[in-house]
Amino acid sequence: MRSAVNSLPSTFFDRPAADVARELIGITLLVDGVGGPLVELEAYDRADPASHSFNGPTPRNSAMFGPAGHAYVYRIYGIHWCLNVVCQPGSAVLVRALEPLHGLDKMHERRGAMVERQLCSGPGKLCQALNVTIAHNGLPLDALPFALLATSETHAIASGPRIGITKGVETPWRFVRRGSPFLSKPMR
Repeated sequence: MRSAVNSLPSTFFDRPAADVARELIGITLLVDGVGGPLVELEAYDRADPASHSFNGPTPRNSAMFGPAGHAYVYRIYGIHWCLNVVCQPGSAVLVRALEPLHGLDKMHERRGAMVERQLCSGPGKLCQALNVTIAHNGLPLDALPFALLATSETHAIASGPRIGITKGVETPWRFVRRGSPFLSKPMR
């Protein structure tokens, strides 16, 4: 397998998910060259009742208990794929939104003609735009088709309650690039 251009060491991910999520803001995620800077992420850990790992390993969530720095991909509502970054065992960061900058033609082809603000503003939209499917589940993020590129820019980051869940709703593990127009929903 060819190596990706990746400026994040594997040890970056082997930490608490909330720390990883905060520090991933502004990092560029590419899948086969398509993507952009991450602007919205949510952290989940094994002790979190909202986490897929809360009740232990299952065939669906087994990637969450695999190596840090790998992808955990699952389907919601029987329709949309969601991409997560595995951290410590049983913890992961849900990739909720990014700023579409690379491969816009591919994103529009996959998502339809729409304003760029809507291309990757939600986990399902993002996976459709980047063509992430169950085939990516368990793959290392430091090898193609993935690339994670650090930036020297600093970003103001806000945190607050996660969205779209019914348990652990007040845990402030949603991290966003403050002022980004590419978020799935505004901060509450």
